[in-house]
Amino acid sequence: MDIATLKAALLRPDIYPERSSEVDLRETHISLVFLTGRFVYKVKKPVDFGFLDFTSLEKRRYFCEREVVLNRRLAPKLYLGVVPITMVQGEISLERGGEVVEYAVKMEQIPEELLMDKLLEKGEVTRQMIERVSEKLARFYDTAETNEQISRFGRPERIQQDTDENFEQTTKYIGRTVSRTAFDTIQRRTNDFFDREKALFEERIRGGKIRDCHGDLRLEHIFWGEEISIFDCIEFNERFRYTDVAADIGFLAMDLDYRGRRDLSEHLIDHYVLGSGDREIVRILDFYKCYRAYVRGKVESFRLDDPTISEAEKKKARTRAERYFDLAYHYAQQF
Repeated sequence: MDIATLKAALLRPDIYPERSSEVDLRETHISLVFLTGRFVYKVKKPVDFGFLDFTSLEKRRYFCEREVVLNRRLAPKLYLGVVPITMVQGEISLERGGEVVEYAVKMEQIPEELLMDKLLEKGEVTRQMIERVSEKLARFYDTAETNEQISRFGRPERIQQDTDENFEQTTKYIGRTVSRTAFDTIQRRTNDFFDREKALFEERIRGGKIRDCHGDLRLEHIFWGEEISIFDCIEFNERFRYTDVAADIGFLAMDLDYRGRRDLSEHLIDHYVLGSGDREIVRILDFYKCYRAYVRGKVESFRLDDPTISEAEKKKARTRAERYFDLAYHYAQQF
């Protein structure tokens, strides 16, 4: 089923079991997210970006199931399961039987004003809140899965596959969202870091710092409810989730920097080091913060080529991409 037809059908309130009065749509480069007021239904687009492949119905079902299992680690109450989208007498239906034409992840809808990015915009994120998030993450990393296979994802030659892919996939955006100077500098200093700090990467592996992490740890994925819920982890590619805990913490610290709160970013790191005892993390953080900022710049750049996104949204995406690449350029000059 094509995306336009599916989108139109799922915007109809009457097809939902909860009989919503209206449906709101949020769209990313890989997902359609429908909000009914009580629940959220997240549908994966049939896209292949190399680092993810959702091109078959079976693959989309599998990754919906993985999304639920993995996200229940840090947000057990939000993820309700995977539901089929079906065709009944020529009409799209949800959870009512019929031929399965698509799958959706079903979640509790949460008040967006309690997401940490929104709280930060209102000046309501305190140092104490940052400490609680840090402590939750330290406990998570301490128990997150690790083994010999996962640890291999922390080797520099393995990580360089990701950075090389980033540079390859962003060459067409040079002069559009990333300057030639920034691109060349980030690429050169990234590769120099791999050559210079092989021992540091090996030390992180021996210390058990390569874990099955979150992979997309940003403020907008932290819900400040009765308990802290951290959701929307990477389910579609293990190599983005099997990583040094520094890459996860660095992502959140980068997000705070991006939003102009370097004070909270530094407090996050200081408190995490104090609670986890991982003092060596500071030696590799700028590298991972650069990597994470660059990935965000890449993802926002991809939106410029998405035919389903409006020109107004593409303009905003371009601005965000430029800011992320500028931040990556700043980090690259620190290591």
